[in-house]
Amino acid sequence: MAQERSAAIVGIHEYPLRVAPGVSAMDIKIDSIRAALDDAGLSWGDIDAVYDAGDGEAGGGLQLSAYLGLRPRVIDTTQVGGSSFEFQAAHAWRDIAAGRCRVAILSYGSTSASNRVAIGTGSMRAMGGAGNWQSNMELPYGSTLIANYALVKQRHMHEYGTTTEQLAGISVATRRHAMRNPDAVRAMTDLEFVGVNEITAQDVLESRIVADPLHLLECCMISDGGGALVIASPEVARDARKPPVWIIGSGEATKYRENGGDITTSAGAQSGPAAFGQAGVSPDEIDIAMIYDSFTITVAVCLEDLGFCAKGEVGEFAAGDRLAFDRPGLALNTDGGGLSSNHPGMRGIFLLLESVRQLRGESHSQVPGARLAVAHGNGGSLGGTHTGGTVILAKD
Repeated sequence: MAQERSAAIVGIHEYPLRVAPGVSAMDIKIDSIRAALDDAGLSWGDIDAVYDAGDGEAGGGLQLSAYLGLRPRVIDTTQVGGSSFEFQAAHAWRDIAAGRCRVAILSYGSTSASNRVAIGTGSMRAMGGAGNWQSNMELPYGSTLIANYALVKQRHMHEYGTTTEQLAGISVATRRHAMRNPDAVRAMTDLEFVGVNEITAQDVLESRIVADPLHLLECCMISDGGGALVIASPEVARDARKPPVWIIGSGEATKYRENGGDITTSAGAQSGPAAFGQAGVSPDEIDIAMIYDSFTITVAVCLEDLGFCAKGEVGEFAAGDRLAFDRPGLALNTDGGGLSSNHPGMRGIFLLLESVRQLRGESHSQVPGARLAVAHGNGGSLGGTHTGGTVILAKD
């Protein structure tokens, strides 16, 4: 079926450095917005909507607008963790279609590596967190974020017989893509990875355990970084400097702990079908899947829940190099992902940026003839309270 073309991503920029000492998170945001506007052939005066997750020093949409000297018609400060940017892209799409604005900016900046932020491995107690209704059953026992993901992997292995060797295919494919991406190679070099090279499933199995059963090479890096994108109305998009990439479907969902609940099913099981249904396409038509990869198990669960394979079958689906850009079928995280390119804390914006590069034909691991992409963010903690944001994108 023909999809409605009511808003498109017309400008993008990804901040190139993953270690940027002396640079502020706001510097990253502003540089990225400026470059994304230039990519689109637009100016600061064209912006009439600001979408901001309150990251870095920005202080949310109100303070960012003041800093930039903007008087936007729309401010959206949705903050739902790593999937915030998928939620915001969907909101911008709806706001533009409703005539509330014409040119929206989404941006992100973080200096997690430079500031030595212990994402995932630091306990809330160690980071000064206070007990409250959200954490009173976990905080006293020293639970970390990565431990929660390890529980999901352990349960998936128990329930379906999934193996680490199978899931290692996710790490192998993303590292292969990263080695084709100069910014990702520099990231791994600057962050002093042991072995800046392609890896094998055996390398993953032999890397140290961080939280049983998660190995080091199944875990994302901690980096600096950021980026920005510009979403515009059809009238603006048609005159943009680069070909527009249209948003044609979206879905948003929340999931949380509950007695008897299945921790191997994510919010993507709700947001995915909604997005595909609205877009009028099916998972087997998708060329590029940009899936939030905080850990391999995040990707595995989301691939199942989005409908790329049946529940419990992701081990076979991901094994080997089946998700590489030059293999038939689905290409996964072709920028190198959070595992091997960047993860400053909330990675959802990078899923949209690489999706756009693929559909423009600008990726370092370009899939020939790519026409449809899905960007799926996971925010919060898989297996616990988290969100799923799914966006379907189409080439002009």
